[in-house]
Amino acid sequence: MSAWQQLSPSEYLRLPLGTAFGLTDTGTVRPSNQDNFLVAQDLNLAAVADGMGGHQAGDVASAEALRLVADYLRLHRLQPDPDATWTGPCAAARELLAAAIAHANDTIYGINAAGGRSDGTGMGTTLTGIWQPAPEAPLLAFHIGDTRLYRWRNGQLAQLTRDQTMYQQALDLGAPEPLPPRNLLLQAVGPSPGIEPELHASPVQAGDLYLLCSDGLHGPTSDAAIAAVLAAARPETLHIACAELVAQAKRDGSRDNITAVLLYCPA
Repeated sequence: MSAWQQLSPSEYLRLPLGTAFGLTDTGTVRPSNQDNFLVAQDLNLAAVADGMGGHQAGDVASAEALRLVADYLRLHRLQPDPDATWTGPCAAARELLAAAIAHANDTIYGINAAGGRSDGTGMGTTLTGIWQPAPEAPLLAFHIGDTRLYRWRNGQLAQLTRDQTMYQQALDLGAPEPLPPRNLLLQAVGPSPGIEPELHASPVQAGDLYLLCSDGLHGPTSDAAIAAVLAAARPETLHIACAELVAQAKRDGSRDNITAVLLYCPA
């Protein structure tokens, strides 16, 4: 499954979970786009990956991480279990998702090591997404790096991931100024032999609107501005909302690639 650079309004993705639309933009400064996104209808999966700026082949790392995770989930599909319950997080689904992410990391790290770049200087990428492994199952969110997942529900915006950066770590510890730069990641897919993804499950409610976005959007643009766009979004206007989010990031001075993927869960 390839990652799309953008979709047209006629190419909305219809997932069992809902309707999805994504848009990625090189932005106003960088010469190339290292962001990629994927919406896999057959897996009920959506994800965004942001290749590590300044490292070799970040665009390759982001596209490969998405492909590797999706292919692994397809190859190791969960088998129906009549005794299973979705009242709480499903251990089998969580284990499968963790294994898929580990597989992506192992593969990209192996490419780095084969090229003599196993010391953390090789290509890498953030990886954040959502997966509903079965109908009526909770939504499983996965997160590595600083690509974010937001949820718009009942007029309230909630950030469902926490940036894995030295800057956020310093804030959490109450460190004095000067704080580290915002773009220094604590972990990413590819540069190191082991990673610990953030995984959590939450029930889906009718009318939920989920946003996956790279730091080219959430870095310069406030939560209030993002919330204003999501408040006006409708299932049939997700392409307009994505375009407005990208335009808002540019107005706010974004110097990075910008990616936004929206998923609306129908009432």
